[in-house]
Amino acid sequence: MSSSPLGRPIVAVKPIVVPAPGRGVDLQVKVTAPLSGEDLPVIVFSHGNAWSLDGYEPLVDRWAAAGFVVVQPTHLDSRRNGIGWEDPRFATIWRVRIADLHAVLDGLGDILRQAGGLEARVDRERVAVVGHSWGAQTAGAILGARVLDADGVPGEDFSHPAVSAGALIAATGTGDTLTPFAAEHLPFMRPDYSTMTTPALVVAGGKDQSQLSTRGPEWFTDAYHLSPSPKALLTIAEGEHTLGGLAGEMAAETTDEDPARVALVADAISAYFLDALKRDGAAWTALGGAAASGDGAWTIART
Repeated sequence: MSSSPLGRPIVAVKPIVVPAPGRGVDLQVKVTAPLSGEDLPVIVFSHGNAWSLDGYEPLVDRWAAAGFVVVQPTHLDSRRNGIGWEDPRFATIWRVRIADLHAVLDGLGDILRQAGGLEARVDRERVAVVGHSWGAQTAGAILGARVLDADGVPGEDFSHPAVSAGALIAATGTGDTLTPFAAEHLPFMRPDYSTMTTPALVVAGGKDQSQLSTRGPEWFTDAYHLSPSPKALLTIAEGEHTLGGLAGEMAAETTDEDPARVALVADAISAYFLDALKRDGAAWTALGGAAASGDGAWTIART
């Protein structure tokens, strides 16, 4: 048990093994939850490339303190699995990632039981998904986005009926401006957002310049601009790819360390979900008011 950033006690249980036949490596998850409370909504979180269930504590702990149960799987591309760009398995990891989230969502009851009997304290009708970077593309597939093939034909529908809302942080944009490296190693990075109908909040950094696309930071807003309503867009003007250090402020990937920025992302997602999951719209309304009257350091748009 630990004390959260907001002072509300939270508890984490790990690892819990989730059945995933044919995966080759056990699918392990971590569950973080407030120590007290009933009818808790659930967030299933997909990490960025190379991370694991042990990352993103600045986000996860804050969500748990806000009253969410957070489930974090470790995907195959985690550093601990040693599967690099040149590994023949890498080409299909994007599909395994999506299958991981389906396995978690399908097995949620058993996961919650193993996490100290949480199934009795959770509202299974209020489930959301969140992802950062590659995890955002993974989460987007659960929300209804598809992947275009080389001929521009949309692939399978991977959406999941248990999910009512989502949040995509630094989500991959369209694939027409991929760099040669990305086109060779990440050909699946061609999302089609026209079918992503589930309500979602897109979070983008105004200074997030990807090495995978020849476009600028606006590349990370495609999920908002190209998907059907209702959607919302939180833009943080000075934010880079880790938006202050989402995976951990001191992580090597953090180029714009700012705990306050991380707290803004976490709290905005909490507020959005409370509204989208029809719990309480007050915090989301207040956040919109603060953005409208602020200095432009961060803005919120809606469709």
